[in-house]
This record gives sequence, structure tokens and C-alpha cells, in this order.
Amino acid sequence: MRCLGSFILVLALVLPALAQAPRRITEHLTQSPTSASGEERRSSGIVRDFGSFQIETVIHDSGLQLLLKADGQDLQIADARGVVMLKTADETKRYRFDLLPEGKAMLVANVNLVRLKGKQVEIEVLVAPLPPKLTPTGTLKYRDVITVAPSEAQLAAAAVARQGICPVSGKRLGSMGTPVAVRVGKATVYACCSACVESIERNPAKFATGKPSILVSTATAGDAEAIARQRVCPVMDEPLGGMGQPLKVMIGDKPVYLCCKGCVKKIEAEPLKYLEMVYGSVPASPMTESPEKATRPARIPNRNVGLEESEVRPGVFHVSQDDKLFIAAQKRCPVMDEPLDAMGGPYKVNAAGKAIYICCSGCAKRIASQPEKYLRILEQQGVEAPLIR
Repeated sequence: MRCLGSFILVLALVLPALAQAPRRITEHLTQSPTSASGEERRSSGIVRDFGSFQIETVIHDSGLQLLLKADGQDLQIADARGVVMLKTADETKRYRFDLLPEGKAMLVANVNLVRLKGKQVEIEVLVAPLPPKLTPTGTLKYRDVITVAPSEAQLAAAAVARQGICPVSGKRLGSMGTPVAVRVGKATVYACCSACVESIERNPAKFATGKPSILVSTATAGDAEAIARQRVCPVMDEPLGGMGQPLKVMIGDKPVYLCCKGCVKKIEAEPLKYLEMVYGSVPASPMTESPEKATRPARIPNRNVGLEESEVRPGVFHVSQDDKLFIAAQKRCPVMDEPLDAMGGPYKVNAAGKAIYICCSGCAKRIASQPEKYLRILEQQGVEAPLIR
């Protein structure tokens, strides 16, 4: 009887605590000592192709897992380490977790994501070092959209968000109603409307990647009216014709005009960004749109800013009205990769004669020691730092 009484007493103490545990778990993102089985994790994975290798990203309510593959085989990545930054669409806060080896072929962040179950999240992953035989080598950084413990509908929504635009028309998926899934071999490609579905089915090889076709040619006399409406190159913000005959780039069925060949790579990397700069959030045909309705990229009147503003501390300057357009273009600090106003900024520093905007004064030392590095980071993001006058 004494043993039974002790057992009942223990239950009386433990059960209330257990009843509270699920609520605590759902309220916080905390490091979790447990992880799901490989089979469970693989059930919600997506595969991203990097040419010579692929990464399968798997997220579930008890963590995130990365598997590197080449030719269908898992790669040995026991020496690699990584970091994942995670945020939901309805939050501004980002959460940072370490990716550590588990076995020889995967990196894992064991973290409780019960609170995010069924939600779409944006992730940014940094992994290093990659196996020497891979291209790219060294450090790999990429962003993705994925859903925690997704349903079929949620998986489809995440796939639409990753694809972004219709490969036939170049329009944002969703701008013409619910996107239509088209099976192409083992892959699923989304079209903006039934007319584009027919184009994909007629030429599946052309649209198998889900990316819009991009065709580059020299503009002709027949493009003169459209060039006059667009006026400036969306990449360089320079007048069309100022660097010779403009180039005509067809993104799906939408033309975008560029000032020179050097801008083509930017278009290929982020076609939707430049379509929206030229046509607005829902692209329309420039051949039927009047000049008054055409949405043009915002033009920055000059590409020079001064340092006459007061210093926060030596080498770090307050920003002025002249900096606002450049701040809007840069958006994030190249040192911390945080919004420019996240830590008291933005502030301005001199980087080899150009202005870089930072989120806090502490970032100035890094830029002063390696200005070219951070200018390259901005350039890779399509941001042109203004000259300091």
C-alpha cells in the first residue's frame, strides 16, 4: 500500500507538468534534443539543383535536414557546418539555427517547430565547406520557400512561390487566377492560365525547368515605340540608347529593353524582379498599354551622395534626404544581412569612394577593412552603390 501511495503521489506531481508541456512547446522556438526519423524527414523534402549536385531540404515540426546528392548518391559532408535563418511570411523576426553533421551525408538542425506546423516559411541556408569536387566550391548560400509538415495544398503553394512566374507568359503566378499544375516528366510546372498549359504540353522540353524562356536580340525599328515608353534600362537605370542600340530581351512573351549586354545576366538571375520594375506587379503587354498607364522603373536623378551630414562617429555618417532612394534600393546591410533600420540605422560609410548603407555603426570597421568585398556583395544583389561627391 505504501508503494501504491507513493506512485499516486508521483503521478499527481508529474501529470500537471506534462499537461502544460504542449502549450510551452507551441509558444517558443527552442533547441530540441530529438529528431524525426530519416523516412519522416524525407516525406516533406524539396530538391534544389545546383548543376553538379543537388540539395534536398527537409523541414518538419522537429527540425530541418539537408542532404547533398550527386548522380543520385548521398555525398560525404561530415566536415561541413552550416547556419539556417528562418522566418514566416507573417513575422518580421528571423530565427537562427546551427546545422551540424548527422552521420556522413546530412546536416541537421534539431529544433522544435511545432508552432510553425502547416505554415509556409522562408529559409536562408549557408553551408561550408563543400566537397572539393563540386562546383561551386567553398561556401554555398541559398534561399528557399518551404512548408512545415505540409499538406498537398501547402506543398503546391510553396512550389508556386518558388517558381514565382509562368514560364510561358512571364506573368507572376496567381495574377491570372489559380495557377495550373502541368506534369512534365517527373516534375511539376505551374502555368498562369489554361492557354499557357497548352504551350507547355506542346513543347514540354522547353518549359521543363519551370523558368521562363529568355531570348536576347538587338532591338529593331519596330521596337521604337516600346523603347520610348520604357525609357530607361531597369538594371542600370540609364537611358535606352545611351550605350548603343538597345537589346531586346523576351522573358516569356514580355519584352524588356536593356542598355547593354552586361545587363543580361541580371535579367537571367531575377527575371520577375525586372519584369515588375518595367510592368508593375502584374505584367501587361506594352504593345496594348498606353504611355500614361505604363509603369516605369523609379529613376534616381543622380548617382552621387555627399558626406556633409554629421558623423555618428569617425567614418560613420547620418543619412540625408538624398540617400533615401539608394537606401530603398539597397534594403539590407551587406555585413549583417539585416534590414537597414533593424539596429538603429541606416548609416552611411565611405567604401572606396562609394556609399554603402549599414544597419549599425559597428559594421563600419568591416567595410573599412574590406570595402571591395562588400561592394561585390551589393553588386551580386543587383545594387549599384552611389559615388560620393
